[in-house]
Amino acid sequence: MAHRWVCGLLSLLAVAAAAAEGSAEPLIRLPTQDEHDAAPTPAPSAAEEGITRWAVLVAGSSGYENYRHQADVCHAYQILKRGGLKEENIVVFMYDDIAQNPQNPRLGVIINHPKGKDVYAGVPKVIYVEACESGSMFEGIMPQDLNIYVSTAANAVESSWGTYCPGWNPPPPHEYLTCLGDVYSVSWMEDSETHNLKKEAIKDQYEAVKKRTSSSNNLTGSHVMEYGDKTFKDEKLFLYQGFDPANVNNTNRLPLPSLEGAINQRDADILFMWKRYEQLDGGSEEKLRVLKKIKETVAHRKHLDSSINFIGKLVFGFEKGPSVLEAPRSSGQPVVHDWDCLKRMVRVFESHCGSLTQYGMKHMRAFANLCNNGVSEAEMKEASVGACGGYISAKWSPLVLGHSA
Repeated sequence: MAHRWVCGLLSLLAVAAAAAEGSAEPLIRLPTQDEHDAAPTPAPSAAEEGITRWAVLVAGSSGYENYRHQADVCHAYQILKRGGLKEENIVVFMYDDIAQNPQNPRLGVIINHPKGKDVYAGVPKVIYVEACESGSMFEGIMPQDLNIYVSTAANAVESSWGTYCPGWNPPPPHEYLTCLGDVYSVSWMEDSETHNLKKEAIKDQYEAVKKRTSSSNNLTGSHVMEYGDKTFKDEKLFLYQGFDPANVNNTNRLPLPSLEGAINQRDADILFMWKRYEQLDGGSEEKLRVLKKIKETVAHRKHLDSSINFIGKLVFGFEKGPSVLEAPRSSGQPVVHDWDCLKRMVRVFESHCGSLTQYGMKHMRAFANLCNNGVSEAEMKEASVGACGGYISAKWSPLVLGHSA
C-alpha cells in the first residue's frame, strides 16, 4: 500500500492515515485506496477501511487582532471531527487567547463566518510554536518523491489575505471589530462543508479554492500553489478529511460565492485598532491609548521599511541596493540555502533596529538575499548600525518581543 500526506496552508493542515492492521512502523501515514463504490453512502468506519486518520492543525499567531487564524483552525477541527476522525487523532497547535479574550463580544465562542456557529467548543488546547509561512516553506525544498502533497495560500513572495472583515463585504456581525477568517482557509473549508467528499477529488478542490482565493484585479488576492507529489490528485477527499453523512446528497455543482472584500494579512491588525478607536468614546483614556498604539505601530513599520532599504544601499550601492534585496530567486530554488546565515542576519538587524514584528516578516527575502550574495555578519552589523544607530527601540526590542528567527 502506498502512503500519503496532505497539507494545506494557511493555516497548516496535515491530514494523515496509517495502516491499522499489523503495522510495526511507528510512522503516521495516509493510504492510497481504490474507490470502487461511487454511490453516496455513508463513509465506512475506520476499522472497515483498515486505516487510522490523523490531522495536525496549526494557527500561526496570537492576539485578538489575529482572531481569524485560530478561527480557521477551530473550524477545520470541527470539519474533520464530523468527517469521522477521532478526537484524540486531531492535534491542534494554537495559542488559545481568543475565545476568552475580554475583547471577544461572544465570550467563549469563536466563529469563522458572519452567519457561522461556534467552532471553538470541544477543540483541544495546545500552545503554538512559531513557524515559517506559505509558499516559501516549500519552494525548492519539498521533494516530489515523499508521497506528500502540499497546497499553500500564497506563493513564496506574496501575502495571503483575511476576509469577513468589518467594513468589507461580506462583513462580520456588527459587534466584531476583527476579521473572522482567511480567504484561502475559509475557501477550502466551506468547499468541504458543502460538497460530497466521496465524489470530489483533491484536484477539484484545489482548482475551486485557487479560483476563489485569487482576484481578477490582482489587488486583493493571492496565488494558491501546490508542491510535492501531485500524482494522487485524482483521489477523493474523503480519504483524507473523512466523510460527513449530512453531505451525502450534495451535487458538487454550485460554486461558492465570491469573497468581494479582503485585506492584506499585514494590515489586519491596523484595521482592528482603527475599528477599536472608532468605537470608543471620544476623549476617553482608552481611546487615546489606542490612538497612541496606532501611531507607534505605523511609525515602526515605516522605520522597518526605510531601514532595510537603507541597508541595501549601504551594502550593494545606492542604485542597486533595493533591487538586489527584493530580487526573487529562480523557480525551484529555496529562498535561501544557508538558513543559519538567515537567522544571524535577522538577529543582527533586530538587535540594532528593533523587532521585525509580524509586519516586518515581509522583508525576510531581503535578509535571505544578503546571505545569497555573501554578505558577512560583520558587514551586516556595520550596515545595521549605520541605518539604525540613533533609533530608540525599547518598545520594539527583541529582548521584549523575542527574535523573529
